Amino acid sequence: MIWVPMTTPQQPLVEIHDLHFAYGDRPVLKGLTLSIPRGKLVAILGTSGSGKTTLLRLLGGQLRPARGYVKVNGQVVHKLNTRRLYELRRQMGMMFQAGGLFTDLSVYENIAFPIREHTTLPESMIRDLVLMKLEAVGLRGAHNLATGELSGGMARRVALARAIALDPMLIMYDEPIAGLDPISLNAIAQLIRTLNDALGATSIVVTYDVSESLKVVDYAFFISDGVVVGEGTPQEIATSDNAFVHQFVNAEPDGPVAFDYPATPLEADLELMPSSS
Repeated sequence: MIWVPMTTPQQPLVEIHDLHFAYGDRPVLKGLTLSIPRGKLVAILGTSGSGKTTLLRLLGGQLRPARGYVKVNGQVVHKLNTRRLYELRRQMGMMFQAGGLFTDLSVYENIAFPIREHTTLPESMIRDLVLMKLEAVGLRGAHNLATGELSGGMARRVALARAIALDPMLIMYDEPIAGLDPISLNAIAQLIRTLNDALGATSIVVTYDVSESLKVVDYAFFISDGVVVGEGTPQEIATSDNAFVHQFVNAEPDGPVAFDYPATPLEADLELMPSSS
């Protein structure tokens, strides 16, 4: 019998088709479609509230779409049973907004946690893996520190080390460089690029930071009003005549992205009730 793999290296690792999702009566994704090749570092760019973090939750199976699907490594995520979803998640790494470290655990224990949770490796091997991951982000000497002793940039690097603890095939980063000083910001961005290539992984960076993300990614998608409104390599984006992309990249106040949230005319809201006299 010839074994046929479920996927081939040429197939995208992530396929998203006609994805719809809403929080109650508020639609967030309205037919999102995109695919992410294996081994690439891809940015998902968009304004706050455009559905970037929601997309990551759908990728991880925390949310279920109203319509369409998210497929990872050939598997439709929302159709997996609990056991198979858990197995798929073992192959994913996640760096949360602001790091998401366990504040009651040391740096070492934060990295060791997913390894203990998902494997039966002996403590001696776990120790070696933790120190290797911390070495990769330049923090092996900080393994005994409490999380409260870390600077903002150091905390993000620890979170990055935890995200790659199990050598995942897919690494997801939710606003990994938001709020950092310029030096830490550049260091984290370069680490994401280096680790993606060293691990042979596929990485998705959700961010609104255009200038830094375009320095390191292979490809970028722009999301607005629940759909992809622009995409391309950094070189293509730099010369794009797409109105949304141009406004976003150049931080222009006027364009397809409105500053004001939709509302009735101010005069109507300010209109006084008629006098009863």
